[in-house]
Amino acid sequence: MRSTHAGRRLVAAVIMVCALGGWVAASALADNYVALGDSYSAGTGTRDYSINSSCNRGPYAYPELIRRDRPNTTLTAFVACSGAKTSDVLANQVQSLSTSTNIVTITIGGNDAGFSSVITRCAEPLVSCSSDVTNANNYIRNTLPGNLNSVYSQIRTRAPNARVIVLGYPRLFMNVDCNAGTFFSSDEMTRLNATADLMKTTIAGRAAAYGFTFKDAIPAFTGHAVCSSSEWLNGLSNPISDSYHPNRDGHRLGYEALVRSVIG
Repeated sequence: MRSTHAGRRLVAAVIMVCALGGWVAASALADNYVALGDSYSAGTGTRDYSINSSCNRGPYAYPELIRRDRPNTTLTAFVACSGAKTSDVLANQVQSLSTSTNIVTITIGGNDAGFSSVITRCAEPLVSCSSDVTNANNYIRNTLPGNLNSVYSQIRTRAPNARVIVLGYPRLFMNVDCNAGTFFSSDEMTRLNATADLMKTTIAGRAAAYGFTFKDAIPAFTGHAVCSSSEWLNGLSNPISDSYHPNRDGHRLGYEALVRSVIG
């Protein structure tokens, strides 16, 4: 009888250890994810902003797709906002990070350089935007690196245990302007794409300095630019704010895939 009771106790103990081990393993797999950034992370261009209309934050943005598609991921804070600059990330977004945050994604820098204003200027008829592009490029080279340092240092300080994935911006054009309301010249499209390349180099360099993973959006979006047969980027749109932003395919097939290539 005693051996039977002892056997039962042993089985119960084994079951308890296995159960606790399973709970610990499940807990270890759980990720606390914070999504920071600008319109390219908020979901501007996906046409549904039901999460936060003032920030154009929607359910088809890549942070929401990751939350739904990846088991054991909690989107602790989705605070990316359309129009955000590095100063806005510092003032309104990094406070969502903590020592328990273990995944961070961010797109930032395009608004600092005034890229949307430059695109608008270049789209106008009979107007040269050459000086606008030059000024944006000078800003990206000379001022943006310091702005990025301020953001990245705060992320590292506030979320020291996180894998930080810094996402770049795609080239917008494939040297074709098919929209009736825009007047981009071939030279303007080439220079704007070169500005995207400069953004990539600048952002990648600063991300590497902080040990972050940079994911280049340019290769992923190649063949899917504005006016391609399979656009992942909107051309001129209504509302105008959706223009030159990733559409739902751009988030699902472009940005979500880039993040998942890092976190699995």
